[in-house]
Amino acid sequence: MLLYEDKLTGTRQQDAAIDEAIRIVQFIRNKSLRLWMETRGTSKNDLQCYCAVLAKAYPFASRLNSQARQASADRAWFAISRFYDNCKNKKPGKKGYPTFQRNNRSVEYKTSGWKLDPDGRHIIFTDGCRIGRLKLVGNKKQSIETFPVKEIKRVRIVRRADGYYVQFCVKTERKVEHVPTGKQLGIDVGLTSYLTDSEGNTVENPRHYRKAEKKLKRLQRKLSRKQKKSANRKKARKALARQHLKVQRQREDVARKMANASVSSSDLIAYEDLQIKNMVRNRTLAKSIHDAGWGTFIRWLNSYGALHDIPVVAVPPQYTSQKCSECGTIVKKSLSVRTHVCTGCGIVLDRDHNAALNILHIALQYVSNGTVGHTGTRELDSRNASGDLTSAASSKRRRGKSGR
Repeated sequence: MLLYEDKLTGTRQQDAAIDEAIRIVQFIRNKSLRLWMETRGTSKNDLQCYCAVLAKAYPFASRLNSQARQASADRAWFAISRFYDNCKNKKPGKKGYPTFQRNNRSVEYKTSGWKLDPDGRHIIFTDGCRIGRLKLVGNKKQSIETFPVKEIKRVRIVRRADGYYVQFCVKTERKVEHVPTGKQLGIDVGLTSYLTDSEGNTVENPRHYRKAEKKLKRLQRKLSRKQKKSANRKKARKALARQHLKVQRQREDVARKMANASVSSSDLIAYEDLQIKNMVRNRTLAKSIHDAGWGTFIRWLNSYGALHDIPVVAVPPQYTSQKCSECGTIVKKSLSVRTHVCTGCGIVLDRDHNAALNILHIALQYVSNGTVGHTGTRELDSRNASGDLTSAASSKRRRGKSGR
């Protein structure tokens, strides 16, 4: 399933009609959730049937397309099923009991209620919400008109701080022919540098939020000074939301480019399976960890790995920074110590470079034992992989020893 996104342009009346459709979606979702809370044994099919009951009882709900109403009920059932799964799997902590939605920002259509213009640059919504004909503004090289309409399974309108967007969910498979490079890569993410690989290359941490923090604080102060429920407060809130959206997009762009470059240039990728949710409990490092966007980078790394059909292996993070990549000696060091000096063999390496080499070592052991954690990847010849690792690592270590 591929997701294509374009920006929508329309009149103020059309924007108001989209907002009304979004409110109807929230209404149906919350009503479906209330039915589940009050009626024991409610199933997904019961929620689907309940949409027709709501359409008859509330005239404004009947204006939304019937399949869009069913998609709204599906959202409620998704939250319910996730709660059931967490309870069944005995997830520690809160199980995620479904709650009522207060700020819905999207409406989803299935295969009816919309149609594309023959030019492929306009979309028409034909239900009773009277959204009408909207122009698509996006990349013409990746236009949705290149796909048959029957392959478009979902159409979603999303409201963001800078306007409205339409997403097309296309049922198709995308494959990229990977060009073998004979290189395996271990990646250690960090805060001093964005990432360090097993070859000693580092990428500077962009720190998008830190750079924008001064402007965000100023916009937040402006918002707090505005009178509640006033037009000026709405403008100030939109300005603040647009700045947050810009930071989010900058972080996503860097993560996507770095992941694509790493996967395209390697035949195997290894990274630490970090428990980011637990790490951000550290109040000293929480802001920096969120700003680095490790989770976004890892998500794109796995996505591109599946696209290129190469192994992307997650390894346990225990002792990757403390263990010597040359002889295996455990060298205790705090976070402030940025250089690894082994007391056993005397090798001197950057702390993150040493960790990246250890990550790659463990990943190659997983591959040779047939315990690769990433699904949908192809198997590598473990003997070739070990040989490549030895040659690459030994050359780096020789340079490290000569520079002592």
